[in-house]
Amino acid sequence: MSDTAKPSVLFVCVHNAGRSQMAAGFLAHLAGDRVLVHSAGSLPADQVNPAAVAAMAEVGIDITAAAPKVLTAEAVQASDYVITMGCGDACPVFPGRTYLDWQLDDPAGKGVDAVRPVRDEIRRRVDALLAEIGSR
Repeated sequence: MSDTAKPSVLFVCVHNAGRSQMAAGFLAHLAGDRVLVHSAGSLPADQVNPAAVAAMAEVGIDITAAAPKVLTAEAVQASDYVITMGCGDACPVFPGRTYLDWQLDDPAGKGVDAVRPVRDEIRRRVDALLAEIGSR
C-alpha cells in the first residue's frame, strides 16, 4: 500500500468527466475516510458531464464540486489501485500497483437515461472493489 495507512484508489478515464467521476463519488461516499480517492483523465474535459452529475444526484451523491484533472505519472505512482475505464494504454505502469480495467460504456454526450445503467454498473464494481480493499 501507499505510504499512508489508508489505501489509495485512482480512477482514470479519457475525459475524467463521467465514469471516473461517478466511480470516485461512489467510493468516497461508501468508504468515507477509510480510502483516499482520486480521479484523472488522459485528455480531461472542461467540466464534469451534467448527465453524470444528475444521475449521481438521483442516488444521493453530489459530485457538483468535482472537476476534471489531468492524469500524471505521480498520481499513478501514489496509488495502490489504478482503475482504468477506456484509456489503459495512456496510463503509466508501476510495479506494486493493482491495475484493473473496467470496460464501461462512455456516457459522453448522452442524456441521464443512458447514464443510469453505467452509473449502476459502476456502483456494483465499486462495491466489489471496496470488499477487495477491505479483505487486504
